[in-house]
Amino acid sequence: MCGWTSQSPSAGYTWERRQRGETLPDSGPSSDYTTGTAMGWFMAVSGVEAESTAVLISPHLKQSSATCRLRLRYFLWDSGHTGLGSAPLWASVLRQDGQPAVVWRPEASSFRGWREATVFLGRIPSTFQIRLHSQRSLGQRGDVAIDHLEFLDCALPLPQSEVECPAGMVKCNNKACVDERQFCDGTDDCGDGSDEHNCDEYQRCDFEDDLCGWDLRSFSDLKWVRTNQESISMSDPRRGPGRDHTNNTASGHFLYVTHPEYDVQMDWAAFQSQPLQPTNSLHPCKMVMYTHQFGPRSGGLTVMVADKYIYPVWERGGALGDVWVKAEVKIVTNVTYQILIMAAIRDFEYGGIAIDSIILSPECQLSPVNNSFGEIPDGPKKPCTTPEKMCDFHEDCPGAEDEARCGDFTYPEGSSGWTDSSIGSQQWRLYKNLTDEEEYLYVAEAPGQQLTKAQTRSSLLGPTGPACTLSFNYSLTGNLTHTSELSVRVIDSLTGIEPELMEFKGKVGTGEEAWQHANILIGARKQRFQLAFESRAERLSPYAKIRVAEVKYSNCYAGYYPSSPTGLSCNFEDGMCGWHQDTSDNFDWTLLSGIDHTIGVGRSLAVDMWSPFLHGLVGRLISFPQPSSSTDHCLFFFYKLYGPNAGTLNVKLFDSHGYETILWTRSGAQGNVWHEALCSVPQHLTTFQLAFEVVRVGFDGRVAIDDLSFMDGPCTTPRVCSFEGQQCGYSSSGAIQWLHRSGHTSTTNGPQTDHTLRTHLGFYMMVNTGADILPSGGKSVLTSAIRQGTTNTECVNFWYHMEGADPGTLQVYMKPVSGERVKVFSNSRNQGNVWYHGNGNISSALVDWQLEFEVVGAGGTDTHIAIDDIFISAHPCENQGSKCTLERDMCNWNNAQDISVDKLDWERTNLEAEGHYPTPHQDHTLGTEKGYFLFLPSSNRTVASLNAQLLSPHLPPTKGTCLRFWAYKSSTDSQLKVWTLSEGLYHQLLVVTEVSPSWKRYDLNLTSTLEYEIVLEGIKGTSGVLALDDIEYTIGINCANEVTDPVTTSSNRDNTGGIAASVIVVMLLIATLLALLVFYLRTKRSSLGSSSTSAGDGFVNETYYSDLTLF
Repeated sequence: MCGWTSQSPSAGYTWERRQRGETLPDSGPSSDYTTGTAMGWFMAVSGVEAESTAVLISPHLKQSSATCRLRLRYFLWDSGHTGLGSAPLWASVLRQDGQPAVVWRPEASSFRGWREATVFLGRIPSTFQIRLHSQRSLGQRGDVAIDHLEFLDCALPLPQSEVECPAGMVKCNNKACVDERQFCDGTDDCGDGSDEHNCDEYQRCDFEDDLCGWDLRSFSDLKWVRTNQESISMSDPRRGPGRDHTNNTASGHFLYVTHPEYDVQMDWAAFQSQPLQPTNSLHPCKMVMYTHQFGPRSGGLTVMVADKYIYPVWERGGALGDVWVKAEVKIVTNVTYQILIMAAIRDFEYGGIAIDSIILSPECQLSPVNNSFGEIPDGPKKPCTTPEKMCDFHEDCPGAEDEARCGDFTYPEGSSGWTDSSIGSQQWRLYKNLTDEEEYLYVAEAPGQQLTKAQTRSSLLGPTGPACTLSFNYSLTGNLTHTSELSVRVIDSLTGIEPELMEFKGKVGTGEEAWQHANILIGARKQRFQLAFESRAERLSPYAKIRVAEVKYSNCYAGYYPSSPTGLSCNFEDGMCGWHQDTSDNFDWTLLSGIDHTIGVGRSLAVDMWSPFLHGLVGRLISFPQPSSSTDHCLFFFYKLYGPNAGTLNVKLFDSHGYETILWTRSGAQGNVWHEALCSVPQHLTTFQLAFEVVRVGFDGRVAIDDLSFMDGPCTTPRVCSFEGQQCGYSSSGAIQWLHRSGHTSTTNGPQTDHTLRTHLGFYMMVNTGADILPSGGKSVLTSAIRQGTTNTECVNFWYHMEGADPGTLQVYMKPVSGERVKVFSNSRNQGNVWYHGNGNISSALVDWQLEFEVVGAGGTDTHIAIDDIFISAHPCENQGSKCTLERDMCNWNNAQDISVDKLDWERTNLEAEGHYPTPHQDHTLGTEKGYFLFLPSSNRTVASLNAQLLSPHLPPTKGTCLRFWAYKSSTDSQLKVWTLSEGLYHQLLVVTEVSPSWKRYDLNLTSTLEYEIVLEGIKGTSGVLALDDIEYTIGINCANEVTDPVTTSSNRDNTGGIAASVIVVMLLIATLLALLVFYLRTKRSSLGSSSTSAGDGFVNETYYSDLTLF
């Protein structure tokens, strides 16, 4: 814990060092921040059920410099929707000789993701500790967390051995060197206080004893007061600045203004100096002060000069955070004057403005002449519309007044919409030459003491639409020894500072005219936000400049959606079509070049779970709004879920009220191949949006999509249906209805887990076959949508669950659109609480057909029949136990999906398609790089010793069945284990630990008195790879090729149906050939004299019905 300790006063609410865990929790971060994986550690709070405070305390730290700051990542998420409270997280500093002082208070907003923050510690001359507090009355474990703490610029300046300091710097008593402008500026920069000695000529006021002549009378009802944090509050961390600047303690005094408990009519307050003598440009009056502008109530500060008139000479807008910021103001006037300091206070829940350590230079001499205020200027013009319509990219006022000062340089006053919010030694300024109409933002030196980037913020903008773009020109110039950087980021009004949208380091050239152009997608944003330019130069000079010009917002109105010729249909070769990134999620989809489904070397959209730069849980791709429709639609696409820990891909529908529905979902390893998917989109009476959502439950894999087609009308039957999220177009008819159920919603009569996920949350289709519901002889039929006929024999695979005495009969039919249906499967036995695999061949001979699952009641009691995981293969069915070469698919083997038994998946790939993981140089079947195999890599993205289980179908009891397979093992610390699994109990048969960097064969004799499954379990190591190929089991025949079990004829496969199907196929083929012959003879003569051709230009996003296609 790096010396940090939990010393919470409440035993029931504490900080704890923890990992995410092997499964995705219901609360807390989905990963740590540092590594971005489940292996990484972070500090998080425990659960809490009563008002409590958890405290995490740092080790004792030595004194810190004035520039010292702590950068960290924090997590605040109200997972239980019980409310975060007003102070779920804050930081304080505890000195050995004093009370704690609050130094950091983040906005108490809920967001499931890591956020960045900086804690400004300031000058602390003694040993101290940092305390991180969390106060809540009700919350779940991990709702509050921190990670990746780093101290920056905390060391005091070191003594210099040279006699003289560099130019522009002055030597301290301790022989350290500091900038000459840091002398007599109210801060101990030397570390021994010597830079603040010898300042008797300065008028200094730290407000510890009195007001030093400053007059707090104000024309408004809102008043400044002299106070300290102890007087404001020591129990509510959100009230007051937390500490003064002079002493950096809660007992130190300052001037402060905020809304009192009673209502006020005015939202500003001012105080003023005594009258001062005239100055000139050679000897201006210089004022240094420190300001603390915290919380949404802080509207800004203005320094004004009151002589003949009252006019501003310095401004600092908005809230700057939990930090005391140095300001310098120069005043030149040839008449007696007074300094007025005015604060604007907004009507929000918390916050305020404080001022401390005001220092007037020797040129600011008191005047014996009393001064009367000059003419008071008019107040700011009343806005032409409501605040939420200002800068929303829609012109609501005459002359576009509401959009004129928002930061867009195409408006005459647009550049004034940028406000400097720098707190360090560099700041942004606006250069505007009315003669040649030149204007740009540039970085200049500033009096601030923090070593942070210069920052300028736009006005509060938005909301925006998906095409919103920021464009600008930028220039970073200087000689070869000077380096600079420029970045752009969004500051969201709800979630705060976001990662950079663009970052440039270096120079664009050396001359004044060296400029580059940038276009940055801002995207759709529902919350109001600000844009910020941030920059820092290693050194500023007339030849080293940072400038930004011609800032422009384009297509940002929230109601604007660019036209897409293909709508939601998209192959991503020329852009995103009718889709855009969701800016409210944790990460973005990436356009991946060179690996796609369309042309093999084109582009697809992907999320690489193995990327170390990926943080957070969810990434979404959102469609443009779609109009209401009275008919169903079909979303057809190709997808890839690849890797041992790839996560989940969902398709969701969002209605106009923001409610979401899962339409389609897949998870787990699906192989290094493209799969087709059909997603039914139901009719909707209001506008809606679709979304592809990646849930990052794992950290080692890739999710990709390509070749989307959005079509009118319902989907045909998909090749794969797991019933997770939808029924895939299957409809119910007959005496009773098939039920779309899960173990979570099922009664005692029904499977408690599905086959797909093997959990109570997974879905399946079920019929209650008890006599009280389905009488004996009663029928219920589940029918697919119509599928297109082919010349190939296909195989329908499915898993079924039949439990109870006399459960009834399950029959599967292929029903042509014309002609009699053909039975391909039948079973009526009580199979117990087990999911069994069934299949049957489909021969349609170009005739469109439907699949029917028919259940016939048998008068049982508390019985049921369920089906799950229907898969229609483009190839004929294989015999059970035949060799699985993995060239087509995984045959009847499946990855275990129950996270209680394994955390990873075996993945199917070949060397030719593999571009990320180490693999064998060839498979065993073909002995080439094109051959397929299963493998488990030892990636550093997941914890070593995690396992992956490969399961066979349920097999009958046996006195001797031979299991043969080939294994490849280049990892020294991985393991391969072979088990049999019966009634939940594992029996170990083999453990392979030795390294075998070539394919090695294993033969095992299996015996079991019960039905069982074969389990091939891989244990992940720290390096290398584990692979399997050519897996075979021979039921009832041992490895000596001896028959051990009596031969029985399976009752599942209906041979009569197969013969009938063959007869029908032959008859249909004959009829088709005769029809073609007649058509040919009739059209031959007319076709001889004419011909026509047609070809479309460009890519046509057709609907693909091909088999699996390699990357």
